[in-house]
Amino acid sequence: MVILIIGLVTLKSNEYMSFSASFAQKYCTQAASDMIKYKGKDKRMCLNMLLEEQKSAAGAVVGRFAPTPSGFLHLGNVFCSLLAWLYAKSSGGKIILRIEDLDPQRCTRQKADQLARDLEWLGLTWDEGAYASANSDSYFQSQRSAIYARYFEQLKASEIVYPCFCSRSELHAAEAPHLSDGRIIYAGTCRELTSEQRQARAQKRAPAYRVQVEDKPISFLDGHYGSQSYNLAEESGDFIVRRSDGVFAYQLAVTIDDALMGITQVVRGCDLLSSTPMQLYLYRLLGFTPPSFSHIPLLVDVTGRRLSKRDGDLEIAALRKLYDSPNPIIGLLAYLAGQTEKPEPLSVKDLLPIFDASKIPKQNIVVPEIKFL
Repeated sequence: MVILIIGLVTLKSNEYMSFSASFAQKYCTQAASDMIKYKGKDKRMCLNMLLEEQKSAAGAVVGRFAPTPSGFLHLGNVFCSLLAWLYAKSSGGKIILRIEDLDPQRCTRQKADQLARDLEWLGLTWDEGAYASANSDSYFQSQRSAIYARYFEQLKASEIVYPCFCSRSELHAAEAPHLSDGRIIYAGTCRELTSEQRQARAQKRAPAYRVQVEDKPISFLDGHYGSQSYNLAEESGDFIVRRSDGVFAYQLAVTIDDALMGITQVVRGCDLLSSTPMQLYLYRLLGFTPPSFSHIPLLVDVTGRRLSKRDGDLEIAALRKLYDSPNPIIGLLAYLAGQTEKPEPLSVKDLLPIFDASKIPKQNIVVPEIKFL
């Protein structure tokens, strides 16, 4: 068993950076009977099995912060991060920080640095990951393309993905129906192209790659909104796992990262609720066990528009100039999350003992004017 584990860890040392030393030691010293369990299985399947056993054996909750450094941290981001921290810490778990900087055109290291500083100032500390681990860079998605490529090739080998040559205008054509939130249901235009047709189109346009979905429901229990069921064929169609510029899509990257980093609990905004069935589908295709999911309401302004980086809504960098302490901000968010009867200064440590997830509203939450802070 010692030779098997060392060989696998050496082979994929960057890929499985969260494969803990204690876990490796445990398996390196196990009885030879374990060899029987893994005998005859390929190396990737074997290591995936070990990772899954690490997750279940540990038992502890592992949550995550996963900010995208396309802008600076705003109140809506902090609300989500605060609840993710409270969910994990109230269960005795830990938090991992992953920087989701997949898009090099929108994301910068400078913004990632500022995000980390703002989280620390707020008291939302993390136990592992970017800026905290010796292998900090391996928690930046921009440094993980080779990992995504290996799993992408695994999907290609199973013939579940195919090249798509559709332009943006073609995707918005009348033949592709739209949902009320603006998402396009892909019509499957390129799914049945012959190899000759694909070769001819590839001469004119670099393809994106889509994964074929099944026409049947994917059901799951959301920790906040309860039972959910989606049919991907009806609500998204075949979805992109690699863009035409070679950048791997969010759905694939986040699925791989959550699995390999041992994430057991995902707490995020309800705007990503519709992404969950896509990720659950990828979990199944790649042979991983999914985490639990809890989606939370968004913070919106008085018009109902959600707070965003693009509009610079209540950026923490600006709020830090108004307050010497993060406690007024944490206190406001605790109030908005239904944890307190009025907005009064609180630290995250003050909030932790009284946290009750059942009190979080289901509807999106209107943020009061800044003067109420």
